Amino acid sequence: MYKKYVELRDAKGVTDYKVSKATGITKSTFTDWKTGRSKPKVDKLNLLAKYFGVTVEYFLNNSKDQEVT
Repeated sequence: MYKKYVELRDAKGVTDYKVSKATGITKSTFTDWKTGRSKPKVDKLNLLAKYFGVTVEYFLNNSKDQEVT
């Protein structure tokens, strides 16, 4: 999931800080996901999906196809 997040973040040209400000997800949460310390909960995935214009399923499945919501 984190890899897909990074791909979307980089494609949009934003930083974790900007995503954090827009979604309310803390930067430390992104770090926890990156290190595998925790996995995102559905509420956080919903925020990211809305921010990036993809479905929650995009983050959950192994497909690289982006489904715009």
